[in-house]
Amino acid sequence: MSLIPSLKALLGPAHVLTEAADQEAYVTEERGLYRGQTLAVLRPADTDQVAAAMTLCAQAKVAVVPQGGNTGLCGGGVPGPGSVVMSTERLNRIRAIDTANFTMTVEAGCVLATLQQAADQAGCLFPLSLGAEGSCRIGGNLSTNAGGVGVLRYGNTRDLTLGLEVVLADGRVWNGLRSLRKDNTGYDLKHLFIGAEGTLGIITAASLKLFPKPAEQATALIALPDPAAALTVLSAARRQSGDAVTACELVARIGLELGMAHVTGVRDPFDQPYPWYLLLELSSSRAGGLQQALEDILTETLEDGAALDAVLAQSGEQRAAFWRIREGVPEAQKKEGGSIKHDVAVPVSRVPEMIERCTKAVEAAMDGVRVVPFGHVGDGNIHFNLTQPKGGDKAAFLDRWAEMNHIVHDIVAELNGSVSAEHGIGQLKIHEMARYKQDVELDLMKRVKQALDPEGLMNPGKVLP
Repeated sequence: MSLIPSLKALLGPAHVLTEAADQEAYVTEERGLYRGQTLAVLRPADTDQVAAAMTLCAQAKVAVVPQGGNTGLCGGGVPGPGSVVMSTERLNRIRAIDTANFTMTVEAGCVLATLQQAADQAGCLFPLSLGAEGSCRIGGNLSTNAGGVGVLRYGNTRDLTLGLEVVLADGRVWNGLRSLRKDNTGYDLKHLFIGAEGTLGIITAASLKLFPKPAEQATALIALPDPAAALTVLSAARRQSGDAVTACELVARIGLELGMAHVTGVRDPFDQPYPWYLLLELSSSRAGGLQQALEDILTETLEDGAALDAVLAQSGEQRAAFWRIREGVPEAQKKEGGSIKHDVAVPVSRVPEMIERCTKAVEAAMDGVRVVPFGHVGDGNIHFNLTQPKGGDKAAFLDRWAEMNHIVHDIVAELNGSVSAEHGIGQLKIHEMARYKQDVELDLMKRVKQALDPEGLMNPGKVLP
């Protein structure tokens, strides 16, 4: 029996999609940079079906591309010719919530927002939060080690994970769903699969950390003279609040202007323009004191000149309006024309230098380019995006993507930074791995790949050059 009929017999014909119209949502990606091809889209219902389907594909030597919500930004979930897509969308059960242990065990196809809501209903917090949370799935978050706005306080997805269940390239299942904070029994295998983008196996379930639900939040939008002032404010905020800073997000004036021009609900809360803005949020599981702490932070930083002005959120609606400014930047860029992306990280102390040097370098290389830096200054991850010159040709601008990447990434590398902070490598940045990774690092990664996937069937053409 050939592979496709065998898969249909295993999963049911309705869950082996072979028609082009049925496959459309699985072969296109978020930015429209890539379009894939696939023999079939497989939609298994549970881990056993994933394992059985993987076994059949391994026997037939057919490549498998794991896919969750297909919201990735680097083409990591786009299938290549002759491969099959293994969608986790039907693996969407929350297996257990243990409020005494502050953990939840969930399947890979659970939508992130669903997990946030389930934790909230249990009186807890699952803190991973990012723009695509209404459609991205936790398996994809794990596979890319997603970050988001709470990394400063809670860490990346890797830091939120206690255990995994993984289907290996040969169809075997590794059940590592331990909900332990301490387990010193040799290699911590889960970390091989977190951030591997499906190149080593298929994550089917995870044991995740929960936290006490915040009882109080305090949020301010702060006007700044420059990015260096953001570090002064952050330092004061961590000290004055007892390290209760949950989010610290930087937005340039151009980001606010683009948002006001293109995104419903984005307004300037100040009566005059400022060069930079910092969205600062504190949270605590203990009610009382945060608002005063935030006021003390603002008093200190306004007096020493780090802050030029500030507005405190007085309601949930005003807090949401502040976050709309930050979240509206990438949405506005899409409507403004071509955008060349850089998802980079440097040590927090070097963020101002990175922004200054990269801005000068790209402006020297391209007349009229508009630099739109924004993002997670609290953990050193800045989305250093470039918007096409006004009136420019979009295609001609995007043709210079690799050139602009090298300019920015070379500077980031000099600052001991990373060319991918939270979006992954996929196929978009695969050549950057060869350019910036040490030879010994690449050799070790290739040895791990060879050990776990000797036939090269797991998401080929991604991550490793």
